[in-house]
Amino acid sequence: MNELLLSEIKSNEKGLLGKLLLIDGFVFPKNESFYSDIDNIIVQCQKAVDDIESPLECVETLIDELFVEQMFIDNSNLIWPVISFQVETALAYRTLAPTLKAVILCHIIEACGFEADIVYIPEKTMIRIICDEQYAIIFEPVTGESLDWHQLDLRMNELEGDPSQLELKPTDALSLVLEHLTALKNALMRESNFDQALKCVDMIIALRPDDPFERRDRGFLLHQLDCFKVAYDDYQYFVEHCPKDPAAQLLKLQLEKVTIVDTVLH
Repeated sequence: MNELLLSEIKSNEKGLLGKLLLIDGFVFPKNESFYSDIDNIIVQCQKAVDDIESPLECVETLIDELFVEQMFIDNSNLIWPVISFQVETALAYRTLAPTLKAVILCHIIEACGFEADIVYIPEKTMIRIICDEQYAIIFEPVTGESLDWHQLDLRMNELEGDPSQLELKPTDALSLVLEHLTALKNALMRESNFDQALKCVDMIIALRPDDPFERRDRGFLLHQLDCFKVAYDDYQYFVEHCPKDPAAQLLKLQLEKVTIVDTVLH
């Protein structure tokens, strides 16, 4: 794992979009035209809201500009292809995986002078824009659909504790980085891009070293890349730490049939 890259990902001084661009450059060939594309979008969004005085109306106009005029509106999907994680291409075709899209939209909104953050409402990662001291708008980054107060209350009731005492806190940067990396890894594995998926899982393990499921996935990827000797250790770690998992029980039976000699000679 590249230690310099890892320190940049962990750094509090690096913005969230900057972290995702570093990941993009590490996993895929880097392209420098992204910033000119996003700057053009910011200019158009600023023009749309320049003459509006009401903060609430200004935010509503900005959201319309993003999702209608700038064509960020999309359909919700359970599975996102690899192309939706490749920053420049995903932005150009407006096909962005949810976490990446939320981060890019927050960057644009903040560049237009508003305070925005990413929050978790049960089952969804959403964007919150602070209009003023009284109003905030929370919307879904893929479809652009906003929540009214009744819908928000229903969602918050799903969380543990007294709903009236629950505070809607911004999602921390590390959690979003891990969410993005995990979704990207899964997309790469679905499309059999094992080399690139291994880069993702190596980074996840560097950030969260004790996760047995990531060790299992790394073992699988190494196995696919004909590195069974190294994969064996990761498989064994998963089996030891998740003995009741059905996959671990099956894997244990398979590992018991492998001798040390087989591992060395493979």
